[in-house]
Amino acid sequence: MSDIKKITDKLIEFRNERDWEQFHNPKDLALAINIESSELLEEYLWKKPEEANKESVKEELADVFAYAFLLADKYGFDVEKIVLDKIESNGKKYPIDKAKGSAKKYNEL
Repeated sequence: MSDIKKITDKLIEFRNERDWEQFHNPKDLALAINIESSELLEEYLWKKPEEANKESVKEELADVFAYAFLLADKYGFDVEKIVLDKIESNGKKYPIDKAKGSAKKYNEL
């Protein structure tokens, strides 16, 4: 069993013990990811990156991961596979010889 599967199973157990699955439809999970991402961004607002509270960043990042894993579970996605597939896809859009050291979008390389 993968670490991601163990985490997802633990999240589902936590959610089910509280009867929260009724609130965890794909739309609301996607909204929750966005809200938690905004809370993560708030940790950096008006600060230099190194001034962010690392404990708060850790907590908000955990929230983003939690909702993302639950959303992936709703659709039966294998998180490891979809991330590795995305890396492969990005490798084609951003070949090393064109993208190395550049922040340009793939269509501008």
